[in-house]
Amino acid sequence: MPEALARFIAARPDLVAPLRIVAALGLPDAWIGAGFLRNPVWDDLSGLAPGSNPPGDVDVVWFDPARATAAADAAIEATLRASHPGLPWSVRNQSRMAARNGDAPYGSTVEAIAHWPETATAIAARWTGDGVEVAAPYGTADLFGLVLRPASPARAEAFAARAAARGWTRRWPRLTMAGINRSPA
Repeated sequence: MPEALARFIAARPDLVAPLRIVAALGLPDAWIGAGFLRNPVWDDLSGLAPGSNPPGDVDVVWFDPARATAAADAAIEATLRASHPGLPWSVRNQSRMAARNGDAPYGSTVEAIAHWPETATAIAARWTGDGVEVAAPYGTADLFGLVLRPASPARAEAFAARAAARGWTRRWPRLTMAGINRSPA
C-alpha cells in the first residue's frame, strides 16, 4: 500500500511542496516523515478538514556520516527557515541519531526510520523528479487502518506514554491502540 500513500501525497500540493524543497537541497538520502505524513492521512480518514491537526514540525531526515553533527543539521534547518519561513522545519542527520537512541549504527535513513517509535509514524516520503517515493518499513496498513502500535515491543511502555502525552486518541477518536499490555484498572 505504499502506492496508496504516494497517491495521497501527490494529490496534496501542501505535502508535495516541502518534498520538492528538500529534494532541491540535494541532501543525501533525504526524506520527510513522521507526523508530516501521518497527521494528514489520519485527518482525512477521520473526516477532518485538511490541516486540522498540523504536525509539530516538518521532520527532514537525511544520512551522511561525514556531516553527522548537530551544527550541520542546524545550518540546513536555518537555510530552510530563511527560504521557507512558513514551515516548522526540523532537520536530523540519521547517521548521528543511533547513538542518541541507544541503537546500533544505522546504515541509511530508511534503516533509521525502522527504529521510530510507532509503525504508523515510521513512514517517510521524498520527491524523486518522477514523483513521490514512499519508505514504510512496517508497511502502511496501520497508518490507513488508524492503528497505533509500537514499532518495537521492547519500547511499548515508552510508546504508551508518548501516545498519551500527545493526545492522539483524543485528536483522532477512531484510533485503536495495539501491541501494548494494559494492566487491569
